[in-house]
Amino acid sequence: MNILLLPGFMLDAELWVDLADALGDRHRLFYGDLTRYDTIGAMASGVLSDAPESFVLIGFSMGGYVAREIARMAPDRVQALILIATSGRPDTPAEVDRKARSVERVETKGYSGLGRLSVLATLHATRRREDPLVTRVSDIAKRLGGDVFLRQAAHPREGDLDRIAEIACPTLIIASADDCVRSVTESQELNAGIPQSELVVIEGVGHMIPLETPTQLASIIASWISPSRVRKPDLAAVGKGDSSGLSTSRTTGIQELRER
Repeated sequence: MNILLLPGFMLDAELWVDLADALGDRHRLFYGDLTRYDTIGAMASGVLSDAPESFVLIGFSMGGYVAREIARMAPDRVQALILIATSGRPDTPAEVDRKARSVERVETKGYSGLGRLSVLATLHATRRREDPLVTRVSDIAKRLGGDVFLRQAAHPREGDLDRIAEIACPTLIIASADDCVRSVTESQELNAGIPQSELVVIEGVGHMIPLETPTQLASIIASWISPSRVRKPDLAAVGKGDSSGLSTSRTTGIQELRER
């Protein structure tokens, strides 16, 4: 089974490395690069153009917005949807203002990574003294650089709660009870609005579920994506050909993390 993984704001494939190890070799795992685009719609279109013909789609935080857009754009290709620590709400006025000030600061003074307090807020209180984990999150954002930051922060995020009922595939929503970035209430809103959805709430972790508890996350995902639950791809709709659907003749925004 193909699994396509989408990261959050100022994150890349490193977010999914531990999960890939925990899932083992049962599935083909692909990472969708969101760093080249500046809006949710552009991210969705870019990823979809390079993605396998059919796949289970997993989106974390900002990647959850992208994943839902893809599920609406290509319902015949998305076999199931997993949304982790995400929301359907738009940016609040305070968030819009904060992002605008951050963009202005980077444009005038340059980019040196995310602030330490911003990074710490993404982790559970008991993990904020774990220097390797704090450093890991900081290093990812620093590595991506100022251009990516400006692309991802420049546009206010639009909500889609009024469109989530259009999602037609089985959906699993995973939330953290102690997430300081995205609340359980936001996940409950998604659960209430997406027809074939289930909600799982994890205790004792913060926002960075894939990094904080990858083994537990892998167990939840592996038990949920059973053949009886995941939709079979409509080959007549998506076309037939190479099982991965990836081009080998050009650089794409899709990277294979683990091949079965």
